[in-house]
Amino acid sequence: MLTQNTLETLRHLKLHGMAQALEEQRDTPNTHALSFEERLALLVDRERLSRQNSRYRGLLRDARLKVAQACVEDVSYKGGRGLDKAQIAALADGAWIERGQNLLMTGPTGSGKTWIACALAHQACRQGRSARYWRVPRLFEEIRTSHGDGSYLKLLKRLAKMSGCIRQKPLPFCNKKI
Repeated sequence: MLTQNTLETLRHLKLHGMAQALEEQRDTPNTHALSFEERLALLVDRERLSRQNSRYRGLLRDARLKVAQACVEDVSYKGGRGLDKAQIAALADGAWIERGQNLLMTGPTGSGKTWIACALAHQACRQGRSARYWRVPRLFEEIRTSHGDGSYLKLLKRLAKMSGCIRQKPLPFCNKKI
């Protein structure tokens, strides 16, 4: 009875990972031999992991990747594509994002630009960064539409947050009335 009240309280406090771990501990006899501190550590670790996974799923959903299963580990370096393993590894570590740099990918149709862009965005989400996949025509259309409906400044702020360029001062062009 006491355990049921504790589970309800954990769920009410939105500690769903901890509640699930407590139920699993209750049903697994070998965890009863652990000390209180060890069992508590397992509960807290499960909650942390649950929150990390939830954040990761949210980042992936918000990224709107065209190829959701793309990941940098599966990049094909077969001849003819002209991909450099070291360069992809350098892009995957995300230091260029921290430096506020941009990435422009060019190449012939079918060379895998979309797949690699989605793989890098997926990697950024794994690292806890927000990302968003846009084809250039769709991005320009969204910018044009935002001018018409008055949400241009809001869109610019969203884009600045995604690129890691969160600024304390407004951008010079944000002061102009549209």
